[in-house]
Amino acid sequence: MIWIIILRFTIEDISEEGLSAMDGLLLWCQRKTAPYKEVSVQNFSYSWQSGLAFCALIHRHRPDLLDYHALDKEDMRGNTALAFDVAERHLGIPKLLDVEDVCDVNRPDERSVMTYVAQYFHAFSSLSKAETAGRRLGKFADVMQSVFDLQHDYEVRVGQLIAAVHAKQEEWRRARFEPVYAGARAHSDAFNEYKAGTKRSWTNEKLELDTLLGNIQTKRVTYNLAPFVPKPGLAPRDLEAAWNELAASEVRHRKSINQYIRESRDLLQRKYGAEANGIQAALNGISNELAALSGGLDDQLDTVNGLITRARPLSAALRRLAELELQCSRANIDEHDYTVYSVGDLEYDSGMMMKALEKKARFIENQSVVRNMTNLTPAQLEEFDATFRYFDRDGTNVLNDVEFRAALDSLGHLFSDNEFAALYDQLSCGSEYISFEVYIRFMVELTEDQTTPEQLLQSFSVIAGDKEYVTEDDLRMSELSPPSIAYLVRAMPRSDLSANGYDYLAYLRGVFQR
Repeated sequence: MIWIIILRFTIEDISEEGLSAMDGLLLWCQRKTAPYKEVSVQNFSYSWQSGLAFCALIHRHRPDLLDYHALDKEDMRGNTALAFDVAERHLGIPKLLDVEDVCDVNRPDERSVMTYVAQYFHAFSSLSKAETAGRRLGKFADVMQSVFDLQHDYEVRVGQLIAAVHAKQEEWRRARFEPVYAGARAHSDAFNEYKAGTKRSWTNEKLELDTLLGNIQTKRVTYNLAPFVPKPGLAPRDLEAAWNELAASEVRHRKSINQYIRESRDLLQRKYGAEANGIQAALNGISNELAALSGGLDDQLDTVNGLITRARPLSAALRRLAELELQCSRANIDEHDYTVYSVGDLEYDSGMMMKALEKKARFIENQSVVRNMTNLTPAQLEEFDATFRYFDRDGTNVLNDVEFRAALDSLGHLFSDNEFAALYDQLSCGSEYISFEVYIRFMVELTEDQTTPEQLLQSFSVIAGDKEYVTEDDLRMSELSPPSIAYLVRAMPRSDLSANGYDYLAYLRGVFQR
């Protein structure tokens, strides 16, 4: 009767792969101990005498309770006792058997062993159910944590993106534009950098957020969870609204930049035009006053010096104009709407004007020097002045030693090298140049003592070999300098007596008017 009760309430409900009761319990034991080569469960009697089958069942389900591989496989009693003790202490299985009931008998009682082993089955089945329930809850918790992390990540990133979009729009609203091209260009460059960098990263982030939201919803559907609803202000419609508002702000900001670029270009052209036209007007005024010059030499010189003083500041104006032209070039302005004058045009005109003024001032100064030379004829003074200006090729109103000697040679005053060196050193007072005044005074003194029309006629006659004309070869044979020969050939008329000759008599008549 006791066995029937045990069988009914302990063993009969055991089931394993379609087998029930004793057969099901035996199959369960075989499957659980299969990995242990020292254990072979064929029945509920002899198969348990070594105690290893008990230890194997415990180790298979709770390897933390005993180390099966460290057991002495020959110690039947020790192994059995260890299994009984561990089962009682840690698994709550009472010792229904003594060690002697298993190890010290020829054949352990099958029903007793079956009853005891059934306790292992129920203990480990309960443990398995708890573990399964734990795993199920753990898996659910892991899924929910994963979903929560994804949802949290989505909301944080959406919030950050919307905040960044709003911040950029606020930055554009606060932007202040001035009609200065460099500033407008800086705004344009910054906007282009935003489009190529920040905007593209935001676009990529928005696409990733759309994908992330889809993954969240798919995962919730997979686990039969309700759809994810983001917090207010973080929903897809909120992100899309912010994105559309950003696009509209971009259009407005780009339009503002373009407007200020156009205005700054126009203002730049106006500044350039005003500066250029002002310079040209100043040059025109100076030119008109120079052309209308009249009065005495002293008054004329004062007027010209005043014009030079007025012309000098134009160099600063030209530098400002060059800077404006550089700014126009940077602004891609190739043609000007408010002037026709370029920097190159005005620099050339200004340079020519300064040269004309300085040349005029020197001319007046020279005329002031020669006006008191009453002991010379006007024709002589004009010849000396023309000769000086001819050899003063750089327009500095002074002559160096080479230029001075050429001028003397052209006028028929020949000196040896030593004589000329001494003379030039005396006149220049040791400097490298002699002034027009020194030159004129010397020529006056020289002409008074030596240069008469008769003497010049005699000199030409000697060089010409008493011919009534002189040739270039005759002049070269007289050791005149090349510049002097060039001047005389240029100044003397051609002779009717020879194709290669020059009429020196007609030249002298013209110079001395007799």
